[in-house]
Amino acid sequence: MTTADRPLRIPIEGTDGVSALLTRPSGATALLVLAHGAGADMHHSFMAEVTAAFVERGLAVLRYQFPYTELGQRRPDRQPRLVATVRAAVAEAARVAEGLPIFAGGKSMGGRMTSHAAVDGGLAPARGLVFLGFPLHPAKAPAVTRADHLPRVQLPMLFVQGTRDELAERALIEPVIAGLGARARMYVVEDANHAFAVRKTKGFDPAAVLPGIAEAVVGWIAEVLR
Repeated sequence: MTTADRPLRIPIEGTDGVSALLTRPSGATALLVLAHGAGADMHHSFMAEVTAAFVERGLAVLRYQFPYTELGQRRPDRQPRLVATVRAAVAEAARVAEGLPIFAGGKSMGGRMTSHAAVDGGLAPARGLVFLGFPLHPAKAPAVTRADHLPRVQLPMLFVQGTRDELAERALIEPVIAGLGARARMYVVEDANHAFAVRKTKGFDPAAVLPGIAEAVVGWIAEVLR
């Protein structure tokens, strides 16, 4: 049984705050604080569908807006405000978690900002981070400088990456993750691009992608909590 989305308001200094939705199934095992990507918001179809897949497997989800999407704008806020929003969302999650262990992450930019928030222990009480398509570099501009801060993140990390991700070439992202040691792991989605779209013409089933991601994330969280 799943409770309906519970609307929340997260206070952010210097703004009117942002909206959030908490979806919690009965018997939930953990709570994932999930940020959206740069070109979307918490209502985007990917965010809604991946939330449903997580909830179906016993994982509660708190998804939220950044200040710029709360205002209906397209241009992302500067990094300090994005990071502050991530930390405020995790603090709100701690307030409403009712004892559930907390994990944090997001799609693309949302995941990257979550990783910045977690540098040097800055995202307590999160127990681990989940990146759904970590954007290692801009499209057609391969580089690894966006990963320079990751060694300062001491939490367990799960990277969910497509093999055709145009924002994270496989030859670059794999060594980055390997360099983080035992605290980092990658779940590979074969043939998926940055949006986790796969090609039927190549024999891949689009309907299997989100269930596979959800199984991987829920399984990894269970391992972290053991």
